[in-house]
Amino acid sequence: MHASRTESADLAASRGTIGIGLIVVAVLVVGLLIGLFTVGSRRVGRGDSPRPRPDEQPRMPEGGPVRETRERREPDEMPRSDDRLLPHDLHGGSSGSRTGASQDRPRWEEGGSGGPGRH
Repeated sequence: MHASRTESADLAASRGTIGIGLIVVAVLVVGLLIGLFTVGSRRVGRGDSPRPRPDEQPRMPEGGPVRETRERREPDEMPRSDDRLLPHDLHGGSSGSRTGASQDRPRWEEGGSGGPGRH
């Protein structure tokens, strides 16, 4: 019976050693990950462009702030052709619309679609 006690003591000691070893390995891995994160964040920070100087800051236009412009736009019609048209073939790459002839806002007709119904 004396042998079984020493075997279980040896087994318990070996389990404790394995547990301590796993803890040490886990702490080393966590430390390594923290170190790699720190080195990586410093490397990324060095690659950023420097902050703009005061003379490089945006300035207000001389005429004051830019205001919103409201206008009705009309689309350019697609030219009819038997050949395939590519984007660079269309009006030299312009915006594809122009100021409309009438700048009046369209209104719903009384009782028309979207307006109040007739009862």
